[in-house]
Amino acid sequence: MNLRDKLRSLLVRLYAHRVEGHLDHAQVPKHIGVIMDGNRRWAKAAGSTTVHGHRAGAEKIEEFLGWCSETDVEVVTLWLLSTDNFDRPQDELVPLLGIIEDVVRTLAADGRWRVHHVGTPDLLPQQMQTTLKEAEEATAGIKGIVVNVAIGYGGRQEIADAVRSMLLDASDKGTSLEELADAVDVETIGRHLYTGAQPDPDIVIRTSGEQRLSGFMLWQTAHSEYYFCEVFWPAFRKVDFLRAMRDYAARHRRYGG
Repeated sequence: MNLRDKLRSLLVRLYAHRVEGHLDHAQVPKHIGVIMDGNRRWAKAAGSTTVHGHRAGAEKIEEFLGWCSETDVEVVTLWLLSTDNFDRPQDELVPLLGIIEDVVRTLAADGRWRVHHVGTPDLLPQQMQTTLKEAEEATAGIKGIVVNVAIGYGGRQEIADAVRSMLLDASDKGTSLEELADAVDVETIGRHLYTGAQPDPDIVIRTSGEQRLSGFMLWQTAHSEYYFCEVFWPAFRKVDFLRAMRDYAARHRRYGG
């Protein structure tokens, strides 16, 4: 690292410390959703491979969760693999699945996070399903941040699965379709989402400069704030995180009022 880069790094750390010092923890979001975008473009810009980009993105996750724990965040949802990602070439998808599986194992072994899968298990390889189940069981008693790992996740698929779960539940209870039609409401469907009784995301952060949801938590983000960051996910820094927290704290959430 040359002198110019060292000075830039020092200034960024000083600025991050200043932002952190002025952060009001009472205004910190309780649930953060993260669309971790830009791994492939980061790798291309660095003259590296797509697999290296995905690995670099995976390595950023625990660092990000550490920042969240310092600011009293309670739930984090990480979008690791969408249903659309299954259309990627096998020479990219297969290594990506292995990297994601390693991420789940690492989170479970850390001892600070409670891992919860959100997504459609049947879309995933059997080994991945087993890894997710073991991670959830191993971390069930941990009191730290709930980390939702969105793997094989699509927002429309989640709503379809929630309705299906609601119908099956009604059938098991002997509820007629007419009775269900009279009883169904937003709260009923919400209870059958992958996130169940969890609070909805207060803010969704998307990296890489893209300004769209791409189907992320369509139901839960009805009243969420959004923060779009230009930096690619592997290069996401603590100062970028703190800026998002500061931006959120400065907003007045009216919930349609």
